[in-house]
Parts: sequence; C-alpha cells; structure tokens
Amino acid sequence: MTGNTGAAEQAAARGLLGRLNETLPLPLSPEWEAAFDRVPRHTFLPRTVWLGDNLTPCDRRKSPDEWLHAAYADEPVVTQVNDGADPGDNERWPSCSASAPSIVFRMLDMLNVRDGDRVLEIGTGTGWNAGLLAHRVGSALVTTVEVDPALADRATANLKAAGLEPTVITGDGATLEVGKSLDRLLATCSVRRISPAWVTGMAPGGVMLLPWETPWMCFGLLRLTAYSDGTASGRFHPHSAFMLMRGQRTDLRIFRDVVRDDHVPDERTTGLAPWTVTGDDWATQFAIGLQLRDVWCTWHENPDVDGVASRLWVATTDATSWAAVDYDGRQDERFTVWEHGPRRLWSEVEAAHHWWHTVGRPTPDAFGMIVDADGTQAPWLKTPGHPIPIMG
Repeated sequence: MTGNTGAAEQAAARGLLGRLNETLPLPLSPEWEAAFDRVPRHTFLPRTVWLGDNLTPCDRRKSPDEWLHAAYADEPVVTQVNDGADPGDNERWPSCSASAPSIVFRMLDMLNVRDGDRVLEIGTGTGWNAGLLAHRVGSALVTTVEVDPALADRATANLKAAGLEPTVITGDGATLEVGKSLDRLLATCSVRRISPAWVTGMAPGGVMLLPWETPWMCFGLLRLTAYSDGTASGRFHPHSAFMLMRGQRTDLRIFRDVVRDDHVPDERTTGLAPWTVTGDDWATQFAIGLQLRDVWCTWHENPDVDGVASRLWVATTDATSWAAVDYDGRQDERFTVWEHGPRRLWSEVEAAHHWWHTVGRPTPDAFGMIVDADGTQAPWLKTPGHPIPIMG
C-alpha cells in the first residue's frame, strides 16, 4: 500500500483481496495483485459517495466507517449523480460509479494485457482502472478518455497523487481518433454502437473489451479481436451491467415522446405473454435485444384503463412506432395488442422470440458480433458465418 494509507484502509484492502482471490475464477496474477496493492481503491473515491437503491449520500468525514466499508466492498460505488448537477429536490440518478472490484479484475484478465501493450480506456471515471493499467504497463502506454471535464480533472488529480501519469483526454471517446497502433481497448461504460475509429485504430490481433447494451436490456461483455482486413469479431460473455456511454443515451418517455392523442392503433390478440420477453430469463431478453436493436420497452402498472391490470409498452428509439400489450389480471393465455406506426412492433417481438426458440434457446455466450471498418455491426450465432435475423 502507498505510504499515506492507514491501518484501517490496509486491513480493508487485504480483506477485499482475499475475497477476490476466493471468488474470481482464478486468483489475481502477481502483476494485478501488485497493482491492487500500489493503487488503493479508496484513494480514487470522492469524499461523498451515494449508497443503496435510494442513492443516500455518504460523507467520509461524517461516516468514515460506512464510507470505508463501501470503498472495499465488492460492490459498485456511485461517485456522481445527475451528471454532477445538484439534484435538489429532484430524483437522484447515477451518472458515474466505481465498478465492483471483481468485475474490474475479471475484465482486466479478459483483456489479457501484456508488457509493452498500448492501451486505450474509454470512460476514465474515478481513474482507478487507468491507474491499475498504468501500474501494469507503465503510464506512457496508457491513454484514458473522459467526456465529463470535472471527472477528468478529478481523475487526473487522483492518478498524480498515486504517482501515475497516463494521458487523460477530456472528450467523447466515440469520436476520438486513435491512430492505428492500439493493442488493447477497454470501455468502462456500456455501448450500443461501436465506433469505427476504435476498429480501425487497433493493431492486427488487438483486443477490444466492451460492456454491451441494447435498448431492450443491458447485459454482457463483447470481446473483439481486430484483423488485418479492418474488421473485428468476437463473442459475448455474460454477467455485467454498466452505465451507458453518455453520447448514446436516449431520454424517451411513452406519454411525452411516443404516444399521441390522435394515434389510432390497430387491435389484435397474442398468445405471447409480455413477461415472457421481459422477465428474469436474460437469455430471452438478450436474443430479442440483438434482433430488435432499436426497440425498448417499459411496464405500466395499473394504467387506469378498464379491464387492464398492467400494460407493456414497446417503442422504437426514433419514437415513430409503438405497441402495447395488455394483461387483464386474470387469464394468461390471450392478450390484447395495440400497434401503431409503420412497424408492427409486437409482431417483430413475436418473430424474434420464435426464431430464438427454433434455434434451441441459445444463451448470450453463444452469440457474437463482427464489426466492419465503417462501423457496420452484424451479430451472429455460434460462428460469424451464421448471422442472426434483424427485425425492422
């Protein structure tokens, strides 16, 4: 540990390290254990963090034990709310966090960083990830990009305090020109679209590791290998969820942005239960999200409509088409469907779900993606030679 780390912090860090070595598929390598020791997580957290589902503020000066427990629990810690604006009496929502240490080191292991690798990180956040990478390969080989100027400045200060000076760029990582010489690229925010500059900026054999999201759901890691023909391809891996890259956010609400009083939807029925495609089966949702890549959904409980206990809304991200599926609270065999716009969205959901069933209900790790130099994304099942159908 660094010289300014006290006994309580050292004990908390040793406890976390022990838990990580017990729970990760493999214990930390000597290189990453050394980085963990020399780049203490707590030194990268702000004085105030936000905890729990209600995002309750926790000030280190007022609640030092609770703050330190959060710093060395194997849990994410929210380090900024509302993009840094004072929420006042408004709802708090997370806009930056320090990821759970287990996912941090699982991703670093998947990245397979080697001595001499040139590394780009998208999403500096607190700077802890960049610090671990800089300790591993040297500050001169690490560049990290942060869209939020305040976060970039704080991360730079955190890194310098740890004796590390990777290049910190303030800007949009999606539009950054990265040259043609990267060996590793890591994103610490989820993405829906892969920047062509990332693909063309990788050296042949380079590895990109990207948390993945579709408007339907946020799930998984996409590990791509770059090839000399300017493409990159690789598989999805399970179990991760990150905040979406700011430039790819969509702020949509059904009654504000999508449904209008003059809309006259078509009516029919369906045998596909709405919770079948929105429930706890992540494999179903993942497959549907890959096929309906511009479609999102939200539940409306007790919508104040006669005979309707709950309603699933489905809409496109351009707000031109929508569907609603009603559950009457009694029978679960037939459901009323309303569809409006140029696309029949619930028909697309039915087709996507049917395809997933016909190919054997594959799990997320059976899928992959190939990305061309122009950013064209083509998801595939089992091998790149078997593209999946795209609806819409």
